[in-house]
Amino acid sequence: MPNTILIVEDEQILREVIKDYLLHAGYLVLEAEDGKEALSLVQEQKVHLVILDIMLPRLDGWSVCRRIRKTSRIPIVMLTARADEEDTLLGFELGADDYITKPFSPPILLARVKRLLEHGGSGPASDTLSAGGIKVHFPSRTVAVDGVPSSLTHTEFEILTYLMRNQGMIVTREQLLEKIWGYDFAGDDRTVNSHIRNLRSKLGERADCIVTVVRSGYKFEDRA
Repeated sequence: MPNTILIVEDEQILREVIKDYLLHAGYLVLEAEDGKEALSLVQEQKVHLVILDIMLPRLDGWSVCRRIRKTSRIPIVMLTARADEEDTLLGFELGADDYITKPFSPPILLARVKRLLEHGGSGPASDTLSAGGIKVHFPSRTVAVDGVPSSLTHTEFEILTYLMRNQGMIVTREQLLEKIWGYDFAGDDRTVNSHIRNLRSKLGERADCIVTVVRSGYKFEDRA
């Protein structure tokens, strides 16, 4: 079955443009004009990815993102009319996986969507990965810390598993940007730092497994 993508955008013309590109690429599409309608569709339908505008009637994109993250780890791409660093970092802190600033190229948006969905659908040869008291189950994309489930966003999951697979090796911020976000991503080191901070907060006492290497990047160390 094709993946279903929810477009949450109150500008009808832009919504139709995005919809046409997604349909042409073979995706199923749901549409919402405001935040409350978006939340209802996420609850009622099987949604694989959300394209979410920030400025929405009834309930803004920040609030929608926050509420989705309480119950779901589906990828979220936020659309913003402002190239504001604070807006971008806030979106990541709330659990967004990617962002695009308006005006944007629909093919670029489509490439971002494909990347997020492909990462979500791929997995390693083994179903599980364990180190430092952290256990990853790839088929269900779940993480447990000392046996207690930890709810990670799509991007947090990708960062953690990439670091764990390269245990003991320094991974630069540039490598993470390229691997997790792709070559065309316009973010910088602060994007990575924000996600690492959120990830550490969810690992609790195991947060020290992710070690900051000054002026280099990060590495995962098994300190169990």
